[in-house]
Amino acid sequence: MTTRYVGPKGRGSFRRIGDALRAAGPGDVIVVAGGEYAEQLRLDRSVAVVAEPGGGQVTVTGVPGGEPTVVAEGLECTVRGLTIKAPADDGAPAIGVAGGAGLMIEDCTINGGRVHARGNENTGQGSDLAGYGVTTLMVRGSRLEQGRLAAIHLSGRVQAKIEDSVIDTVDGIGVVLSGPAFLDASRLRLNQTSGYGFRLRGTSRLVSTDGTIKQTGMAGVLLEDGSTATLTDIRIEKAGGPGVHATGSARSELTDCRVRDSRASGLVAQDSAELIASDCAITDAGANGLLVSDSATATVTATRFDRPAYSAVHLTGTANVKLTDCQVREGVEHGIHVTASARVELIRCGIQDVGLTGLSAVDAGYADAEDCRIVGGGTGIRLESTTATSVRTSSVTGTVGTGVELAGAGLATLDAVRVSGTKAAGIVVGTGAAATIDASTIENCAGSGLVIWSEATPTVTGLRVSTVAKNGIYVAEKAGGTYTDCDVTGTKYPALHLAKTAAPTFKHLRIRDCSEAIGQEDGAVPVFEDCTIDGVAMVREKPVAAAAGAASTPEVHVPGALDESMPPDDETLEDVLAELEEQVGLDRVKRDVQSMVKLMQTVRMREEAGLPAPPLSRHLVFAGNPGTGKTTVARLYGRILKALGLLRKGHLVEVDRTALVGEYVGHTGPKTQAAVQQALGGVLFIDEAYSLAPVGIGNDFGAEAIATLVKLMEDHRNDLVVIVAGYVNDMSRFIGSNPGLSSRFTRTLQFEDYTAAELVGIVEHQARGHQYELTVDARAALSTLFEQLPRGEGFGNGRSARQIFQAMTERQAHRMSELKTPTSAQLVSLEVPDLPETF
Repeated sequence: MTTRYVGPKGRGSFRRIGDALRAAGPGDVIVVAGGEYAEQLRLDRSVAVVAEPGGGQVTVTGVPGGEPTVVAEGLECTVRGLTIKAPADDGAPAIGVAGGAGLMIEDCTINGGRVHARGNENTGQGSDLAGYGVTTLMVRGSRLEQGRLAAIHLSGRVQAKIEDSVIDTVDGIGVVLSGPAFLDASRLRLNQTSGYGFRLRGTSRLVSTDGTIKQTGMAGVLLEDGSTATLTDIRIEKAGGPGVHATGSARSELTDCRVRDSRASGLVAQDSAELIASDCAITDAGANGLLVSDSATATVTATRFDRPAYSAVHLTGTANVKLTDCQVREGVEHGIHVTASARVELIRCGIQDVGLTGLSAVDAGYADAEDCRIVGGGTGIRLESTTATSVRTSSVTGTVGTGVELAGAGLATLDAVRVSGTKAAGIVVGTGAAATIDASTIENCAGSGLVIWSEATPTVTGLRVSTVAKNGIYVAEKAGGTYTDCDVTGTKYPALHLAKTAAPTFKHLRIRDCSEAIGQEDGAVPVFEDCTIDGVAMVREKPVAAAAGAASTPEVHVPGALDESMPPDDETLEDVLAELEEQVGLDRVKRDVQSMVKLMQTVRMREEAGLPAPPLSRHLVFAGNPGTGKTTVARLYGRILKALGLLRKGHLVEVDRTALVGEYVGHTGPKTQAAVQQALGGVLFIDEAYSLAPVGIGNDFGAEAIATLVKLMEDHRNDLVVIVAGYVNDMSRFIGSNPGLSSRFTRTLQFEDYTAAELVGIVEHQARGHQYELTVDARAALSTLFEQLPRGEGFGNGRSARQIFQAMTERQAHRMSELKTPTSAQLVSLEVPDLPETF
């Protein structure tokens, strides 16, 4: 081996690197002193060109003419420590490696052009590249920047390896592999490309470990044809397309990878591609977390999908996907959405707080879920497929909508499924749906437990329904089914609601501790076999008289379910205004009401004089914290309008979201209409009205309630007053959620928190009404208690004052019980010891 030296102005044996190359033999080393060399280097034998240690930067700029700055043709060539620039403006590579050659690039900077390694492309695709055999390329500790078209292009039979290197700012693709090329990349940092990060074609293969791919203009990794990529510990951030996109018959395998902030979906498999991912995290994808289409397949294990802009996992075509130990969190749309004829198998997966449905199967989509957990979000599970679907040993908790909806013609099977804490019904079987429900539980739901819609005839066995706010089992018109060994306990509506023409069969049904047993409409034809109510057997098809306690009452209890107060017929305006003035505090509200009374009196006089009335909206927004007197003032407002002759009845109907919003399609409109019908001639008071427009829930039935309410307010504008109440900020958002609301609610009354002195006054008012008196010391201690009382979320204003009064009377009663013969004065006196120690 001979060492040859190159340097300007007599510093070496050669002035030009090319001269030294022509003189070199195989195995020689050419040491180059610092300087700029405008020449093409042709390494046609096994030589090494290295920068002189400490000799300054060596820059090789190449020459125009379409040829690479460095051409490697020998079997074992090396360039080390050089800055290699592509020839200016002619699109030529900075480095070209010919077929069968071998090149190591170490500690170099490649600027303005790509590294192109060519091998024999015996792939049937055709090639104009010369050379035969396998081309080898090693890039170590180097930087490739400002590349054009690509930073590295490996075509044909190329074996390449990259270690500890950086690719930065490429006007094109970071790395291209075509034909049977192979690349092993370790600790590669790829930043800012206008095209793909990696593009694999033909039968090329990529193995990449411990690397990053950031800010690509298109997909982070694109696989086409029959290519293969194995990615381990790779971070892909801000890809302009998908993070990883597999097409054709390509195969991609990801382990411990992170895909973040991709402009499109995080992972995509289409055509007949295969995707395998384990221990990965797909975060903040601009579309789906995982999209699988056509006949592609995906096997995903222990992977997270967080906050995608669309559904976390979307399957279409005939895609086939298996997810094991995966987690979906906070997606805008569905957690898992199966469409067309796609198939998904879920094992031990969790889905939390998605906007629409946790698990959705539509069209002919197939879903099989086992040991899965769905928490929060819109609807837990919706199976609306023409293909059989099943969910086993799984749970749905805390959804805003229905827990499980079974709505398809294909048989949907629920086995050991637990539904709890939903804001609507637990399980709904839709019109004509086919369903089997075994050994499942529904508990603590704000709607009915199990709802069977028209023409559905499910088979239900071993169902437990407990502590639901409405019916345990609701069977609609023309619905039926068989219910065997079921338990219904602790419902607030009748345990069973059976609509007209409903024809269910109940075997071994047990009803316990429900408000009523059965609400049965005329025309229902149920069959009961060996059923009990509170341990007492039913007689034939009806419950025994002693246990029934139920009438033929439908689920929507109007008027019974609504709080209605009717004012006396003979009271005057002065009587009502005097009662308003007697209320403790509320000074600002009282002034506002007095102002409105004067305005309405003027309107009345103008109408009687035959003059047009000025514009006046009687609908009001009451904004304030709980316990500040909103309901009391609303009741007085209705009586004032009656005394003024502006309302027929002046009564108050108090409702909240549950009285207006249904649990399933077609239920909300009638409920809202029923509430308005009861309020005609008076005031409809909607407490916590902002809950009709919940934040972040796009398909909530509350929107239907709002639209129905706005229409009915217009239809009955002379016979209905609506007051909506709630927290200040929430009410502003609520009114702005619908143009019809903002145009009808133009006046807001602000209800301020009570001061400590006012709360003492409320307690004294309560005491006088019940013939008690506070001592001077008790009044002072009570004032101190209210001043020190924390005013957080649990503080109830006037409600807290009334609760303290009740606690004082209870403590006083206990104190009196210890006296042998208390005096009358002692019996009415509330003293300091009667104040609660904590509250």
